[in-house]
Amino acid sequence: MAETKTKKQSLLYDAGLLLPVLFLMGIGIVMVYSSSSALALKRYGSDYFYLKKQILFAMTGIVALIICRHFPYKFLRKFTYVFLAASLLFLGAVLVSGLGYSAGGATRWLRLGGFSFQPSEFARFAMIIYLAYSLSKKREKIKEFYIGFVPHVIVFGILAILIVIQPDFGTVVILGAITWLMMFVGGTRILHLFSALLFVVPVAYWIMINAEYRLKRIMSFLDPWQYPANEGYQIVHSLMAFGTGGIWGTGIGQGYQKLFYLPEPHTDFIFSVIGEELGLFGVLFIIGLYLVILWKGVIIAKNTDDFFGAYVAIGITTAIGLQVCINMGVTLGLLPTKGLTLPFLSYGGTSLVFNMAFIGILMNIGASKRNE
Repeated sequence: MAETKTKKQSLLYDAGLLLPVLFLMGIGIVMVYSSSSALALKRYGSDYFYLKKQILFAMTGIVALIICRHFPYKFLRKFTYVFLAASLLFLGAVLVSGLGYSAGGATRWLRLGGFSFQPSEFARFAMIIYLAYSLSKKREKIKEFYIGFVPHVIVFGILAILIVIQPDFGTVVILGAITWLMMFVGGTRILHLFSALLFVVPVAYWIMINAEYRLKRIMSFLDPWQYPANEGYQIVHSLMAFGTGGIWGTGIGQGYQKLFYLPEPHTDFIFSVIGEELGLFGVLFIIGLYLVILWKGVIIAKNTDDFFGAYVAIGITTAIGLQVCINMGVTLGLLPTKGLTLPFLSYGGTSLVFNMAFIGILMNIGASKRNE
């Protein structure tokens, strides 16, 4: 009887985690169509172009979630260095081969036949698995500088350099924050971690001031209304969208800023369209769904006795939470403009599929604890 019960539990899905994700993905499909229909009609002659692709991405994401939910997460540690090697290969292929292609002034996508994806998303996954494996393996010597600090920083540095060259500074910031937080949770000395910050801050400052477009983003962030026709254009129209939405919103499909004012409203600025069409209550509802997901991730990490599983859960929760905070911060004018999508909502296959896979891994970690 106990064995039968355990088998049944192994097939269950954590409804408290799954339902918020499905709600967000469903809202995302609706809002991708609402925000992209005019753009798709102009570009491709069909207002359903992005909608059809997003539905396909969503179905693929569900498959990824199901596979990861039933694939024992402990086996991931066996492929740690395979994942790292693959991420380096993919990132390198974007830069040195004819397989990479550009959009918006950055070469961040790898095209293989009719399929394309962002290698930086895979690099984020590989880094989480590597850190979880390394931190759990070195727990007894994690305080030592050359064991608990240097190797992790070197791996991060290699990936960061390849991603910065694309250029994709936003992803590097997220990757760096994930690395720092996982090392902090893993027990790395605080002195080492804060010393790293003292080194990283001037380097990040140098990178920003030596790229004209990044410097312009900073200037527009500080005072977007002074540059409403150029550098501050996106933030100004994003804020106008939220202002127009008010408490109740203009209604789905009734937004104005998506009509060729907000650039690519179905990707980086989909939250602005949501603010305009669903209003304050819609925004608060979506924030609430994200908070539930993050809370569940923390609970799963806290209740997991296996250190590798706990670190993976922390890494996944941190990755999703940081991306949500940065995207929302950008659309609300609280952070400089970054090319980051909003998890489960924005148009895009790579981000959606990897985030759904992350949720599947979280569920597997939580289920493994219940089955012990």
